[in-house]
Amino acid sequence: MKQDTPMAAMAAGCSALSWSTREGPPLWGRNLDFNRLAAGTAVTYVPAGTQYHFCGSAMEGSQVPETERQARYAAVGTGFLLCPTTPLIYEGVNEAGLMGGQLYFRGFAHYPQQPEEGKLPIQPPMLVYHVLAQCATVEEAARVLEEQCTLCAVPLLGTVPPLHWSFTDASGENMVVESDQEGLHIYRKAMGVMTNSPSYAWHRLNLLNYAGLRDLDYDTVEYNGDRQEQCFSGSGAQGLPGDWSSPSRFVRLSFLRQYGDRGAGEQQGVSRMFRLLQSAAFPLGAVRVSQPGQATELDQGEVPFDYTVYTSVMSAKTQRFYWTTYENQRIRCVDLNHLKGKAEPCSFPLDGEEDILCLTRP
Repeated sequence: MKQDTPMAAMAAGCSALSWSTREGPPLWGRNLDFNRLAAGTAVTYVPAGTQYHFCGSAMEGSQVPETERQARYAAVGTGFLLCPTTPLIYEGVNEAGLMGGQLYFRGFAHYPQQPEEGKLPIQPPMLVYHVLAQCATVEEAARVLEEQCTLCAVPLLGTVPPLHWSFTDASGENMVVESDQEGLHIYRKAMGVMTNSPSYAWHRLNLLNYAGLRDLDYDTVEYNGDRQEQCFSGSGAQGLPGDWSSPSRFVRLSFLRQYGDRGAGEQQGVSRMFRLLQSAAFPLGAVRVSQPGQATELDQGEVPFDYTVYTSVMSAKTQRFYWTTYENQRIRCVDLNHLKGKAEPCSFPLDGEEDILCLTRP
């Protein structure tokens, strides 16, 4: 797995899905699609009580004193510790069961230079951790942006990554957050699917172009008096887009979220959710990077293709964080409830060699 600058993963593609098992406990998961990953990225635990700033970093000497807070909740997710006062989490779950993450929103994300009157500035890459550290529900997360903070174009390590966000809480409610030229949009009771640009509202409307998709085969086809019996399975989904563009992945995951089997419990549900997310995953070599972005002195070793670097799934009920990587498809997990006794942050390696089980007995 290639590792690169800390902002690399902030500029990734990706797909996100909010789901649940047949028994109801909500799950949230995502693919991270890019051609490299931030140096130091790991599955990262940040304890309750952590002091942090949600605008500015000690590394750059840019901390805004008024944005210092103490974390109410412990959280675990993929990310890294830029410095002790700046945890950056791409996606994760907290001890209240709130889950969510950030995805790339190229060409559409826009943030004002200054916060609204009576609000504090928050840097876009800080939003996921701040919400997980302070909020137990989607309702509380919405209030952070509606009443307390403004997403502002404050650079972090020289860049303002274009992002949008998806959050789901223990009740199963999903929320999408986007900031564009028209202002802040908070979509409550969202449908539980998010990819990249264009906006969530555009993707939702685009589903009308696929109203004929269904899980049931069409048996007999008749044109001009000529009847033909169906001779293959899957005809109900004919027209389902199969490429890796953001609109196509949104349609594909929406269809699978509607019809995919959810599993009877968490282990089965998590396994099925990984399978659904694989349907939107980028195979290495299939999506050549046409715009690699601005290189910095820290950029090194990236591959010329976007691919699904890792997939993560998390549970609101057990606060377990599961993941696979492109190199290792074995599902691994950490349990937030087993980590909460730790007073200091800790991390677990994200990648590893492929774990193939060789059977020697029949």
